[in-house]
Amino acid sequence: VSWTNYIHGWQDRWVVLKNNTLSYYKSQDETEYGCRGSLCLSKAVITPHEFDECRLDISVNDSVWYLRAQDPEHRHQWIDSIELHRADSGYGSESSLRRHGSMLSLTSATSGFSATSTSSFKKGHSLKEKLAEMETFRDILCRQVDTLQKYFDSCSDAVSKDELQRDKIVEDDEDDFPNTRTDGDFLHNNNNGSKEKLFQSLSPKGINGIDFKGEAITFKATTAGILATLSHCIDLMVKREDSWQKRVDKEMEKRRRIEDGYKSALNELKKKSHFGGPDYEEGPNSLINEDEFFDAVEAALDRHDKIEEQVSKRSDAVFLPLSPVPPGDVYSSTGTHRFADKVEEMVQNHMTYSLQDVGGDANWQLVVEEGEMKVYRREVEENGIVLDPLKATHSVKGVTGHEICHYFWDTTYRNDWETTIESFNVVETLSDNAAIVYQTHKRVWPASQRDVLYLSAMRKIMANNENDPDTWLVCNFSVDHDDPSNKCVRAKINIGMICQTLVSPPEGDKEISRDNILCKITYVANVNPGGWAPASVLRAVAKREYPKFLKRFTSYVQDKTAGKPILF
Repeated sequence: VSWTNYIHGWQDRWVVLKNNTLSYYKSQDETEYGCRGSLCLSKAVITPHEFDECRLDISVNDSVWYLRAQDPEHRHQWIDSIELHRADSGYGSESSLRRHGSMLSLTSATSGFSATSTSSFKKGHSLKEKLAEMETFRDILCRQVDTLQKYFDSCSDAVSKDELQRDKIVEDDEDDFPNTRTDGDFLHNNNNGSKEKLFQSLSPKGINGIDFKGEAITFKATTAGILATLSHCIDLMVKREDSWQKRVDKEMEKRRRIEDGYKSALNELKKKSHFGGPDYEEGPNSLINEDEFFDAVEAALDRHDKIEEQVSKRSDAVFLPLSPVPPGDVYSSTGTHRFADKVEEMVQNHMTYSLQDVGGDANWQLVVEEGEMKVYRREVEENGIVLDPLKATHSVKGVTGHEICHYFWDTTYRNDWETTIESFNVVETLSDNAAIVYQTHKRVWPASQRDVLYLSAMRKIMANNENDPDTWLVCNFSVDHDDPSNKCVRAKINIGMICQTLVSPPEGDKEISRDNILCKITYVANVNPGGWAPASVLRAVAKREYPKFLKRFTSYVQDKTAGKPILF
């Protein structure tokens, strides 16, 4: 299924995957006449939809295809097939991406580095070469430190040896020639050789011949070279920082211009009527004007009608047997459940106000009149949301009020006559004549999908005197309940189906037949759609759908009850 446009929505299309290309045809029979469009998958981006499990979007630049498979499993098969096809064609495979990506990254990095080094710094003055100079200076200093350390170690050893030798000479002099002056100096008459040896051992030239002046000049030059190189490195880093800052500023400015251009382009795009796709969301800021909105809704409703006709043609009008009907007195009371007071209040309101005449100051407007059926509307809006109450009156031959209300209330027959429901289930059974029901309605694009959670109760109201008919009534009104959350827009309803049976006496002693009964119906509906939609569209849809619903439902009850005993 492919998304075509906002009028026709999703349509069946024949899609072919071949030679790294995705092509589509209107149908399989038209494949020999040429495709209606194609996408090259080399650079296509495939995106599974976040919420719709059957949908995938395929985009290439500004072109987007919206596709829906018949179920999530088929969508998964399509995605796998496309990815496998791209891999077999040399695109998209992991090995090829890794190979090409690595080569590209390496080339870009290398060329980028060489361009920076040649454009920003002169030959011989790059930061890398200056760091190499620093390494050379470090080696020179290390060698100088080693030289000095060796000299100091030699000096220490020489001093230690000389002290031992001097002590020995002094001891020998004291033993052999004890002669002492009053000033404490030793007299070494025969010891000149020993003194010369001592002075000679302490001479600097005698220890490795260290040139202190030369070492000092070298050390000074080395430290000066280090400081000069450090200064140059700092200059280089400052220049590089300035260069990067300029690049950052340019990128920031470029980003700002792109963002401004994107906003401007988006605003211009929103002004065009064709802007959008299947993800359109309803709301007062919707980009679809009311005429387009109505056309899309009407097209969707027409499709629903065609589907309904096809289903009715395929079926052989086989109806389910009438489900067991509890005794009439069961419906004469509300019951004892927790919503009993609310149900009683709703029933009394319908009996008091819904049966009132449409004349006077009620501002009811007759919008549809088809034979016995009349549909009235009172225009009411609140915060831009249309809340128009609707009232319809109708007369149906051959059925009773009990039968009309029974088929309207019993969910066993709901799918037989209600064509707008997608799913429903009874959330809680309160009593024999009351239950809480949750149902979702088919989406009518571009409006969002709706759901309702309501209490449905069936009652029999006894007449005050024997000349007046009894009244059968079904009231459906929204309630709060711990229902599972969903993505639909919650609508609020207050609906009443009120029926009275009129019997005309048969001739002679004949029994009452269906030809002698007539059911008068008053149907009232107060619906809050729960979200915005154009008022003109809502009113046009209500004017179209309510009469169709009443005719469809009453005809269904007539067919169901034909030839069966009358249920009063």
